[in-house]
This record gives sequence, structure tokens and C-alpha cells, in this order.
Amino acid sequence: MMIIDAGVHVWRPEAPDRPWMPGRKAHLPEPLTYEKFSAMMKEAGVEHAILVPPSWEGDRVDYSLEAAQKYPDRFAVMGRFPINKPEERSKLETWRDQRGMLGVRLTLHHEWDRTWMQDGTADWFWPAAERLGIPVMLNAPYTHKEIGEVAARHRRLRIIMDHLGARTTQKDDLLKAASESTATLAKHSNVYVKLTLVPVFSTAPYPYNNIHPYIRHLVEAFGPKRCFWGTDASAMLERTTCSYGNCVKLFTEHMDFLSASDKEWIMGRGLAECLQWPQSENRQT
Repeated sequence: MMIIDAGVHVWRPEAPDRPWMPGRKAHLPEPLTYEKFSAMMKEAGVEHAILVPPSWEGDRVDYSLEAAQKYPDRFAVMGRFPINKPEERSKLETWRDQRGMLGVRLTLHHEWDRTWMQDGTADWFWPAAERLGIPVMLNAPYTHKEIGEVAARHRRLRIIMDHLGARTTQKDDLLKAASESTATLAKHSNVYVKLTLVPVFSTAPYPYNNIHPYIRHLVEAFGPKRCFWGTDASAMLERTTCSYGNCVKLFTEHMDFLSASDKEWIMGRGLAECLQWPQSENRQT
């Protein structure tokens, strides 16, 4: 079974020529370099991963692209893009010309950027991304209604919701309402959901049986072909005791409601078909 991690941050140490955003800090005390993460992947049996440049580095994407260009079958990138800067818009036209770049990942969950879904800041982006065939990953748990409206208007735009479409404060039974809200987006065939950061949503011990019903609800709503396993490894390791390998086994061994076919799609095949990467795997599916 092909396994693809749908979203991981890798980074170098902060340096004068690589300053971090004011007031921001990394998830872990030591940098999670792509070489270090490659070793974690190998040990856990994960073949491929989507790299998402971390927010504390601002909008730079160079280190993640370096990883994807060095190991093109192992890594690809969904890069950060400054949709609030009109002077940067023209860069979207050639965004995917960057070797290793698959699409855009937006964070729209802070007090200062969640309003972009309502105040017109993001309006230019959706038709442009649709026209250019650029898939978009969204960490936007507060604006499901607006995301549904975007999905309905731009039916060829692939929208991938991060972290169950939930806020990480929605733990345990609070995840029920979050999963139900995210599930309302399943009626749009161009919306997908990442089953990432799952251990963070439970205060129960591994394998977090108390939240399995909510994961099951999302899988039943979207179907396994539109649900993508992943970890957000650095955030998961910062906030829980779940190891990287155990996060793989959480889905492959402990979610009894998943069939063998479900696991094949969720663990990698679905994301490979959605993003058309890695190409060698797509030719086999």
C-alpha cells in the first residue's frame, strides 16, 4: 500500500539570513530538516510526503522546494502564497513552473486573516487558481460556509481542507460539531479533507477510540477517495505523545471501520490522484 503524508513542515535553524516572523516560534526545539524527516518516513514505511513551508518562516518556500528538487519522488510542495499582496499576484501565473511545486496552501484561521474570506481579499485568488489548475490546501476552520460558496462557484478548483476542517481546540466530544460542519462541504465533489493532526483532537490514550466515530463520519460523508491521511508531524510531536510510526498504525491497524480498500485510498492513492503526484504512482492506479 502506497503511503503519502498529506502535510508536513520541515525547516532549517533560524539565522540572520533566514529570520522568523516576529513573535513566532517553531513547533520543536530542534529543526525538523528534510533529511531527519526522511529517516522518520523510512522507519514508518511512508514513501512520499507533501511539504508545507512553516508559517514562522513567512512566505518563503525555498527550503521545501530544495527538498522536492533533491528527492522528487519523495517530496512535493504546497507552497504559501501572499494572497493579500496585490503586487505578488502575477507570480501565481508561473507558480507551478517551480520544480516540485504542486499548489498553494493557505492559512485563514487567525484573527487577522480569517476575514479575507469575507472582506474581498481572497476574491481574486479562487478564479485564478481554478483557471491555472492549482489545487489549494486550506487551514480555514471558521469559514466553512464561505468555502462551500467558493466550491460551488469554481467547480474545477480542488479545495483540500486541513486538519479535519476543525480547530485544534475542538477536542474529544467537541470534535462532533466540527466534523458535522466539515461534512456539509462533502456535497461539493471538488472539496477534500485531510485527516491530519488526529492525535491532537483527543485527550484519551492511543489509539484515541473516543474520536473514531467523528473520523468515521467524515469518511462516510466524503468517501475514502476524498479523505487523505497525514500527520503535520512537528505539531503532532509538539502537542502529543504519539510517535510518527504510531500515527501510521492508527489508521492501518486501529480504525476497524476502514476496509482494506478504504485504507488504500486514504493512506495515499486518493491524494496521488487528486494532486497527480507522484507520476509513477498515478500511472499504476
